[in-house]
Amino acid sequence: MSRVIHVFRSPARFVAGTVGEPGERTFYLQATDEAKVVSVVLEKEQVSVLAERLTALLEEVARRFGAEVPDEVADADTDTDTDTDAEPLRTPLEQEFRVGTMGLGWDAESKSVVVELLAVTEDEVDESVVLDDTDEGPDALRVFLSPEQARTFTTRAERVVSAGRKPCPLCAEPLEPEGHICPRQNGYRRSDAAS
Repeated sequence: MSRVIHVFRSPARFVAGTVGEPGERTFYLQATDEAKVVSVVLEKEQVSVLAERLTALLEEVARRFGAEVPDEVADADTDTDTDTDAEPLRTPLEQEFRVGTMGLGWDAESKSVVVELLAVTEDEVDESVVLDDTDEGPDALRVFLSPEQARTFTTRAERVVSAGRKPCPLCAEPLEPEGHICPRQNGYRRSDAAS
């Protein structure tokens, strides 16, 4: 069976979002364009890495190609913000696949950032499959983003990642609501009175 490649040349929306409570959240990336919606599942670390790499790519594109790249997106809490997408994921959420490999590129012709997300496979993914239309390989989601859309994506993705459990100030492990046994305290539970 040949692979399915979902392509969004100018999506109405490309966002990171979650379902569930902190500590048990499922992370999604969702691309929408009118009636078409594609949602893929991935790990929190993958969302974080994608946001970091997109930021680095935008800086490189501005430096090498002179493309106009916004420095940042206005804060979602301000009245002047019109660019940040704070809306929830579109439902019903139907997962197309779980993301294994991610690829990034710059399309000079359309002046777009290209994000490609490939499904997890048992076989090792050949690099030549990423950002290619070959019939062989894992299913993929390919999204073309303007620099502004890419910056908006990174801003939201960073907020989604940081909205989870607070880290322990000593070991940086996530703090649970019922308490935390910190390895930096030799297994002793920190009490609120000690903080």
